[in-house]
Amino acid sequence: MKITKEEVDKVAKLARLGFTEEEKEKFASQLNSILVYFDNLGELDTIGIEPTSHASTISNVFRDDKVESSISKEESLLNAPDGKRDCFRVPRIIE
Repeated sequence: MKITKEEVDKVAKLARLGFTEEEKEKFASQLNSILVYFDNLGELDTIGIEPTSHASTISNVFRDDKVESSISKEESLLNAPDGKRDCFRVPRIIE
């Protein structure tokens, strides 16, 4: 499967991204390199190897929760374009 410059252009338009012709060529080449690598992985003998969800045995990488000071309501509302009664006012989106 080969990614063409036209396919890169189509995806870029869907994502509303503007690329130059050189960038489209570069991205097509890079995506094709990734697909070739995946094809190489598909040739590996994986019979008898149990599927895993992670490449390594990670148990828990989260940090402990710590109570820290935060900014006050008044400080947070200083950056609000429109605030009223200690709240952020936003435009109505549902009628």
